[in-house]
Amino acid sequence: MSQLLAQRARTQAAITDIAAAIRPGMLEEEALALASGMLAERDMRRGWHKINLRFGVNTTLHFHSPSQPGVVLGENDIFFIDIGPVFERWEGDGGDTFVVGQDAQRSRCARDARAVFHAARRRWLADGLNGQELYDFAAAEAARLGWVLNLQMNGHRISDFPHAAIFKGSLAQIDFTPTAGLWVLEIQIRHPSEPFGAFFEDILLDDSHFPVAG
Repeated sequence: MSQLLAQRARTQAAITDIAAAIRPGMLEEEALALASGMLAERDMRRGWHKINLRFGVNTTLHFHSPSQPGVVLGENDIFFIDIGPVFERWEGDGGDTFVVGQDAQRSRCARDARAVFHAARRRWLADGLNGQELYDFAAAEAARLGWVLNLQMNGHRISDFPHAAIFKGSLAQIDFTPTAGLWVLEIQIRHPSEPFGAFFEDILLDDSHFPVAG
């Protein structure tokens, strides 16, 4: 698991740096090209999945849905970054949401995506939830906070590349308790009526790996 944890740290650092370079007024397509270039500079050219970077209205879309073109990041707006680089032969995977400006609803949405992740993760730790139970809990927790959970973003195995050689299905499908360090919990929520959402994903791990857990 040490290799996966090392790749996790590299992936999270790359997400932080990409987010810091994104500014209001950018087109989503410009930000995507920026992210691609920054990953190439870090020798992260190869990814086991595409860069999934969404602005504004596109933050409600699931992974395989194409973005609405020409979306510009506003002064009070929301965006998320989801990358899956391969380092040597090990997979990284991470995603987080960022807010520019002072929009209270969008800020709460970003915080609550992390909060749902951590609430579900803690229930997995405490009660040994299987994958199906984990996403049932996450959906209920998102609803409790006033959001809708996107069940098409439903987690997966992670490993040396490719993880599909070990397990091709989703985390939400499994009827056993996922092992720490080997499964990615994906949380995507959206506003029930407004066109924005938020995304957070990370490996299922115990509290020691999350110094500031939401």
